[in-house]
Amino acid sequence: MSLPPLVEPAAELTVDEVRRYSRHLIIPDVGMDGQKRLKNAKVLCVGAGGLGSPALMYLAAAGVGTLGIVEFDEVDESNLQRQIIHSQSDIGRSKAESAKDTVQGINPHTTVNLHTERLDSSNVKEIFAGYDLILDGTDNFATRYLVNDACVLLGKPYVWGSIYRFDGQASVFWSEHGPCYRCLYPEPPPPGMVPSCAEGGVLGVLCASIGSIQVNEAIKVLAGIGDPLVGRLMIYDALEMSYRQVKVRKDPDCAVCGENATVTELIDYEAFCGVVSDEAQEAAAGSTITPKQLKEWMDDGERIEVIDVREPNEYEIVSIPGAKLVPKDQFLMGSALQDLPQDKKIVLHCKTGVRSAEVLATLKDAGFSDAVHVGGGVIGWVNQIEPDKPVY
Repeated sequence: MSLPPLVEPAAELTVDEVRRYSRHLIIPDVGMDGQKRLKNAKVLCVGAGGLGSPALMYLAAAGVGTLGIVEFDEVDESNLQRQIIHSQSDIGRSKAESAKDTVQGINPHTTVNLHTERLDSSNVKEIFAGYDLILDGTDNFATRYLVNDACVLLGKPYVWGSIYRFDGQASVFWSEHGPCYRCLYPEPPPPGMVPSCAEGGVLGVLCASIGSIQVNEAIKVLAGIGDPLVGRLMIYDALEMSYRQVKVRKDPDCAVCGENATVTELIDYEAFCGVVSDEAQEAAAGSTITPKQLKEWMDDGERIEVIDVREPNEYEIVSIPGAKLVPKDQFLMGSALQDLPQDKKIVLHCKTGVRSAEVLATLKDAGFSDAVHVGGGVIGWVNQIEPDKPVY
């Protein structure tokens, strides 16, 4: 559906701006009017990572007058494979500051506002209030539901994208004209069910593919051109090089944008999504050891079976000496239980401790009452025991 322009046009373009945006100006659908609207637009990008990197760079290049960046993290070497807004010299720097430098290097006419605090229910409305459109580049469900609900309550359009391995999705959620994110995903998946990019990986260039689609949609909404992805979900498969679309209808019973909405104020989204299930938290209570404790048990010759519940490709990167690889899914399906030794204490670990806690709950239910898991996982092991090993 075509929609009216989101913002009013600026009074004028300078001579320098006319030269800079000349390739936009000669497009009839954009022209002077559309470019003036972009100049007057205020867009907030939540995250300066994989999706935020190309999005911020192309929003700046397109001539968006004001860009806000919500980002509290620092640049890590593992980011550089996909987060192209940062460079080698930025490692250890604030991602927000690094992103600002790159954006202003691309377009000095763009004003950049930094929000370096963690986005949560206490500050999201105040931050969002100063912007016309929100572009989400996050990779966790708690923030996605927070962003969606805040946008619905404030009446703002929300350009959403998601990436995982070779697959990407994008849509525009705007409750005044169509569905919101909750209409598509009413409830978050069970904790640990959907791996993050840090656990499952992502093809670096996929970020550019989806991030540029998000910017394309933002420009269309801001300038009132074309047919935005409102009520449509775009699905991209990089391996098959295929795009397909799925219609998304507004849910009249949606908890936040429905006719009888039950979510009328922001909630605790970490609790709503649950980083770790209640069962896993209960299982881990009193059954969590540190990497140093595990090392002591190994040195003392304790009868233990160390089991790595990550995926084979993760195991190839780095592993704890002597750990046996048994991926998490094999425990959840029950096939791994019959091969566990009965005369040794089972010690589980994963990358950081989330997946191993979920498996620990399964083992406790199966009667392995003395099983434990390693808090901090293999990352904690490397940091505390073998700092020369690689991390990912």
